[in-house]
Amino acid sequence: MSYDVVVIGSGPGGYVCAIKAAQLGLKTAIVEKRPTHGGTCVNVGCIPSKALLHASEAFAHAGHVFADLGIDVGKPKLDLKQMLAHKTRTVEQNTKGLDFLMKKNKIDVLRGTGKVMGKGKVSVAGEDGKSSDVETKNIVIATGSDVAGIPGVDVEFDEKVVVSSTGALEFEKVPGHLVVVGGGVIGLELGSVWARLGAKVTVVEFLDTILGGMDGEIAKQFQRMLGKQGLEFKLGAKVTAVKKAGKGASITFEPVKGGDAETIEADAVLVATGRRPFTEGLGLEEAGVELDDRGRVATDGHCRTNVEGIYAIGDVIAGPMLAHKAEDEGVAVAEIIAGQAGHVNYDVIPSVVYTDPEVASVGKTEEELKKAGVDYKAGKFPFSANGRARAMLATDGFVKVLADARTDRVLGVHILGFGAGEMIHEAAVLMEFGGSSEDLARTCHAHPTMSEAVKEAALATFANPIHM
Repeated sequence: MSYDVVVIGSGPGGYVCAIKAAQLGLKTAIVEKRPTHGGTCVNVGCIPSKALLHASEAFAHAGHVFADLGIDVGKPKLDLKQMLAHKTRTVEQNTKGLDFLMKKNKIDVLRGTGKVMGKGKVSVAGEDGKSSDVETKNIVIATGSDVAGIPGVDVEFDEKVVVSSTGALEFEKVPGHLVVVGGGVIGLELGSVWARLGAKVTVVEFLDTILGGMDGEIAKQFQRMLGKQGLEFKLGAKVTAVKKAGKGASITFEPVKGGDAETIEADAVLVATGRRPFTEGLGLEEAGVELDDRGRVATDGHCRTNVEGIYAIGDVIAGPMLAHKAEDEGVAVAEIIAGQAGHVNYDVIPSVVYTDPEVASVGKTEEELKKAGVDYKAGKFPFSANGRARAMLATDGFVKVLADARTDRVLGVHILGFGAGEMIHEAAVLMEFGGSSEDLARTCHAHPTMSEAVKEAALATFANPIHM
């Protein structure tokens, strides 16, 4: 078998790359060791977690918000089995959709584990142990990432009591007490799910703040909101041991700055300390493909490795481990292989935390601008002053717009509030075209909408907001 492009891995980056390559007329194959396409994101990550986030949010609203809206449903009863079934159906619908797209675009699916055998050759090992070699003009490594664990701590995942994000999607009953190791996106999202459903949730985080890398003001106010929802935080804490104890587990940690150790007994522990690139067993070293000091595939600004004809995208290379970043890289690589000018603007990649309320960000934070010595101006507007937010009982949070003090070009936008993940994209489009805060403030926004807060925050960078 001979192809123009062989993609190893069918996660968001891989399957998008394969589809785009096929659309551009390239003979394409995709190698996938799972029985379904979609990688971690579709099977045990982005998609199932969002199904549970939505379902648990509806459950929480029924118990705490409906009455204020004049809807009397009594105390809601949780049917966890049905909620998990909704999650499973959602995953199945997405994986079947990807099967359809592979057939529609005439992409050959090679089931098995892919290995780079050198320039222009990929070996595919099936479950039966037999391997077959595939020749190709171009190879795209899109193998994603795996659970990172806790540095220096031996953690034995049984995915029942000591779980990764995968096991946290499959609890058969709501844990009485769930300890989440890691105050990043994954830990806070899944911690929120089980907190809404009745679990006591304690988050143990190494840093002095949650959502490390996010805008500091946003993270600080967000933590207060999560605290009101019942989540407890142990910040600046280094976990030294995670052990199963009886039917539960014990977690030992100590202050990063020094002090006495503390042990918490819990029904379950979610280790959500990030992810690491999945490059083991791919034959990269033998093929001469360079890795960086963090085990990622080293690439130039166009996803090319040091070996001609071999590319890498997504979580296996530098940059944020986000599905949409991988997708954009997949499109760009397919275009480059086809002789076009594929490009990814890494300065305008939005990120979202799908909690309630949501957190969304694009561009630079205030901390990054200060560190770089950039002269900037900030405009903010709270949702408490927004008419639509009041009508929806969604007044928590605010919008912050950061613009260059000299040129007025928008450098970053940060939103904490209901629907932030949808509102962030008007900022992304504006920034993609180098727009100014005045451009945004003078663009007519429909009334009443939550998005008016974005307009008002932009207005606040050079004048005064109208509604406060």
